[in-house]
Amino acid sequence: MDCENANGLTSAEAARRLSEFGPNRLPEPRLSGPLALFARQFLSPFIYILIIAALASLAIGQVPSTVFILVVLLINAVIGTAQEYAAQKSASALRKMVRGSARVRRDGADQNIDIEAVVPGDLVLLASGDKVPADIRLGTARSLAIDESALTGESLAVTKNAGAQMAENAPITERVDMCFAGTVVTHGRAVGTVTATGLSTQIGSIAREIGTGRRSEPPLMIRIRRFTYKVAAGIGLSILALILLMFQVGGYDTREMAMMAIGLAVSAIPEGLPAALTVALAIGMGRMAKLHVIIRKLVAVESLGSCTFICSDKTGTLTVNELTITKIVLPGGSEFEVSGSGVGPGSVGSPEQHHRLRDICLTGVFANESCLDYAGGEWVSEGDIVDVAFLVLAKKLGLSLRQARAEQAQLEMIPYESERALSGSLTRLGAGACLHVKGSPEKLAAMSSHMLTHEGVVPVDRAAIEVQAVELARQGYRVIALARRETNRITGALNQLSELTFLGQVAMIDPIRPDAKDAVERCRAAGIEVAMITGDHPATAGAIARNLGIRNLSGDVVTGSVLRKAEQEGPDALDSLVKPARVFARIEPLQKQQIVDSLMRAGHFVAVTGDGVNDAPAMRRANVGVAMGKRGTDVAKEAADLIIADDRFASIVAGVEQGRVVYGNIRKVIALLVATGFSALLLFFLTVLAGLPMPLTAVQLLWLNLIANGLQDVALAFEPKEGNELKRPPRRPDEPIFDRRIVGHVLVTGTAMGLLAFAVFEWLISGGRSAEEARNLTLMLMILFGNIHALSSRSETRSLFRIRFWGNPFLILAVPAAQALHIGATHIPWIQDVLSLRPVAVSEWLLLLGVSLLLLMIEEAHKSWHRHRHKDHTAR
Repeated sequence: MDCENANGLTSAEAARRLSEFGPNRLPEPRLSGPLALFARQFLSPFIYILIIAALASLAIGQVPSTVFILVVLLINAVIGTAQEYAAQKSASALRKMVRGSARVRRDGADQNIDIEAVVPGDLVLLASGDKVPADIRLGTARSLAIDESALTGESLAVTKNAGAQMAENAPITERVDMCFAGTVVTHGRAVGTVTATGLSTQIGSIAREIGTGRRSEPPLMIRIRRFTYKVAAGIGLSILALILLMFQVGGYDTREMAMMAIGLAVSAIPEGLPAALTVALAIGMGRMAKLHVIIRKLVAVESLGSCTFICSDKTGTLTVNELTITKIVLPGGSEFEVSGSGVGPGSVGSPEQHHRLRDICLTGVFANESCLDYAGGEWVSEGDIVDVAFLVLAKKLGLSLRQARAEQAQLEMIPYESERALSGSLTRLGAGACLHVKGSPEKLAAMSSHMLTHEGVVPVDRAAIEVQAVELARQGYRVIALARRETNRITGALNQLSELTFLGQVAMIDPIRPDAKDAVERCRAAGIEVAMITGDHPATAGAIARNLGIRNLSGDVVTGSVLRKAEQEGPDALDSLVKPARVFARIEPLQKQQIVDSLMRAGHFVAVTGDGVNDAPAMRRANVGVAMGKRGTDVAKEAADLIIADDRFASIVAGVEQGRVVYGNIRKVIALLVATGFSALLLFFLTVLAGLPMPLTAVQLLWLNLIANGLQDVALAFEPKEGNELKRPPRRPDEPIFDRRIVGHVLVTGTAMGLLAFAVFEWLISGGRSAEEARNLTLMLMILFGNIHALSSRSETRSLFRIRFWGNPFLILAVPAAQALHIGATHIPWIQDVLSLRPVAVSEWLLLLGVSLLLLMIEEAHKSWHRHRHKDHTAR
């Protein structure tokens, strides 16, 4: 939409358009209120069964059981509500991207207005340092360069050209006649017409995509949900089978059958799972924070450990996002390596070689509009990143920027224009002047008549210069040439761009992070594939990928245009293209989503890392989104599940390891709970078959599961890593949490506990003990079983006697604490009444302890069998 004249819109027309198109802002996400969060806590099959059990208890007059169950439900709901409410963020980072003020022309006068008041058709004035307030079509531009890295992933500032005529459907990276909302002007000035505001902008389309919500669930939630429904179904079938069995055996009235059914439901449900799960995730969150991995959503703690594929952004994630001169090539073929990345320390060649590099470096300093200062204990730069790279090079050579600029004061500046493909500066040199120029090798070679070599000034060899430039570009470098000319004329720099002396070329690249290559290798060793997705040039992407050891199985770098063509051919063509690819270049934001979708269709659990607005849609779509904390935009952080505080890709690997530790501990807790539930279930069936009374009441089972054993369930979640987490392949995406190994553990351990408990209960009843006395001792035995079982559950395969005893002090202390808690409860009158408890004699306790130690022997034998079986399988 173009404005009618150079005076801009009238105030009346601007008000009308503001009413028509709405404020120039992005909507904030709606957050769930406390009541909605509280109600959500009851949406679980386990909760439904416990509510039914509570109602059934009330119907048959068991008020204490009803109250006990409802209190447990209420406590779980309050804890869950508090956790979810605390996790919600009230600020919208997308809105922050485009807030502030903008300079527009209205009624023929320039004025600053609130950015939300900008409307389509407004004439906007841009200057260096401004944040672009909306999508703008340029009318005029002078030396305009825009940092679009947050939107496109392109590490270099994009030079804009107001006179270019680009197609509306051209890729964002090629639309040099447009400026986009949320990007930043690095230098130059421009005037343009607003074409889109709010949700209609490019960043708005990303916001709309993010606002649709995450399509994929975290892997842990998928597995827990499946496990929950399976257990709930199993409990329902067990209750039905128990009732039918009681009908078959006979001798039970309706009330006894109801009590048996309620007891069975309570015994089989792993009530301690929500608390233990929350604690395991919270512990993982704390451990990850020490490794610089900040968790935004609690369930995401485990998600990273489940991933089979990581799609990583290049700029700022695998690289440092600081363009760096890494090589200097002089006429005649001399090459000098430059160490260090970004504005950090480094060196250039040997000190005796520095005199040969002084001339080329000084020209880079003088043909420069940026600044570099040391403040707050670190180097701070401002301006175009290419210019900053030359200032950093001067520091590495030991040059004083202030002294150099004082010796050659600037007389005239030649700003960078895309048509000229160069910039320069005319400086005072003695009685005359010196013209310093930097730009494309082709342009400067054509303008040069001589070149400076180690033998002195000689006629220019343009063919040799071209060979050098082509080879550097092939390696993925951005190549800048430098030249100068001493002159007597102190004005008219543009008219003196001829008969230059060619000084050499510098090779620039956004260097990889020092530990990124090792991190990629560790991912691969852990069975996780890594792909690099960037908006940068294919040659640059290919070079970075080769240095990192990331290689396409198909060979070629996949570009956005190739991806677009495959998309038009259909999902099968897109999947065939994406499956073997590991390096993607010139990729637009929504194309990242297509890559993620394709990988997920192939069965991968996908993590997407990044730091820019362009990464947000794909991060939202993936199973887990990972944002960079230091350089990451607020938009990327808001879309992410995890934030890497130190921006190191290597921290992601540490997060993967810790995620696998958390998942392993969750498996241990589930195995512990389910085996205990199965033992109680078996105990109930055996007592019915034997015609015995109910072995444990519903409230005793709740006490066992939530109070006595609950301490150990939670403490088990503190178990540290075993050390082989990154040596195992990732879990299959379709692998259930309740897999064959846990099933085997439940059958062996649960059967042993159930049979031993039944044998003791039957022995007590047949020995003349009352049902209440037998239940009291059987409950103590079950708690002792829980103590032994919790200790043995510290590892699925390793012997308890080979695990460092104080490796998990919480569990070591929780075991005697659980015993002390139960023994104490047997001496408190009101608890005695509610739970039907009585003190246990020391001799009886020692006898029950001896029986419980049989469980330890059985578990150790089962682990030993499993280790030998695994060893034999590996040998074959």
